[in-house]
Amino acid sequence: MPEQVAWKRTMDGRLLIFSGNANPALAREIAANLRMTLGRAMVGEFKNGETRIKIHDNVRGCDIFIIQPTCTPVDHNLMELLLMIDAVRRASARRVTAVIPYYGYAKQEKKTAGREPISAKLVANLIRTAGADRVLTMDLHAPAIEGFFDIPVDHLQAAPLLSDYIHGLNLQNPVVVSPDAGGVGRANRFRERIGAGLAIIAKQRPEPDTAEVIEMVGEVEGKTAIIVDDMISTGGTLIEAAQALVERGARKVYACATHGIFAADALELIARSDVIETIVTNTIPQSAAAATARVRAISVAPLFAEAIMRIHKDLSLSALFS
Repeated sequence: MPEQVAWKRTMDGRLLIFSGNANPALAREIAANLRMTLGRAMVGEFKNGETRIKIHDNVRGCDIFIIQPTCTPVDHNLMELLLMIDAVRRASARRVTAVIPYYGYAKQEKKTAGREPISAKLVANLIRTAGADRVLTMDLHAPAIEGFFDIPVDHLQAAPLLSDYIHGLNLQNPVVVSPDAGGVGRANRFRERIGAGLAIIAKQRPEPDTAEVIEMVGEVEGKTAIIVDDMISTGGTLIEAAQALVERGARKVYACATHGIFAADALELIARSDVIETIVTNTIPQSAAAATARVRAISVAPLFAEAIMRIHKDLSLSALFS
């Protein structure tokens, strides 16, 4: 496996940023926004399949940021993150921030039945135990996950980026649609940003990763519907929602989500669906097949770069949450 990059110091000589293998393209783009030069780190594997980490730069006394979304392969990328945190902590880094654009294991943030784990809490414990001093992330699947950490969490939002793109399309008679009751708050904030109506879909999950539409509240006939969610995994929720909107008279259907997971055959299903365009961010790297499914990825690199610099300089991040 090829070496991945770390980033040399800049400004006052104390900022270093490392990248694992999960999304090196995003890491390089953040580097460009920070006008930083690349450093050196080995993030690979031993012959027996175990993750191998070797930090080549001196990190003693430095402010360290490790960029690593825990996307597919989730277990491997999570282990890379934990071992990189441990490596720089043992090398006497002054502060370690885990930059996790996409936080995996977030679907099980509570027990819905007996004998189930609370995976999101366990992962939070692992990150803290590894030695992270703080976490920088974006659009957690459940806001309660922020409270699972006993260290500071800076929780960025992609809504301003996504809503700016949608606003630039000048869609006629738009209505923002929440695909489930839990996303009403998110959809309502999105609606306020673009000046649109609001509709809500009630759904049920007969089994994991499947969704069925039960009912809809709100007027969508003759309107351009914009489905807003935090993530798209198998695409089941999106496709069911789009079909329900078209059946109720929506003229066009767009979709927005922060994290484009697109598990299994999700892209093929979306390509055959009624969705004209699906807008996601690049918190998770997208395959070439995404373009054929009319998926557009908007970069979050400038936002993360600004957040990293503000954290490094001990400045407020409140302006980035608006």
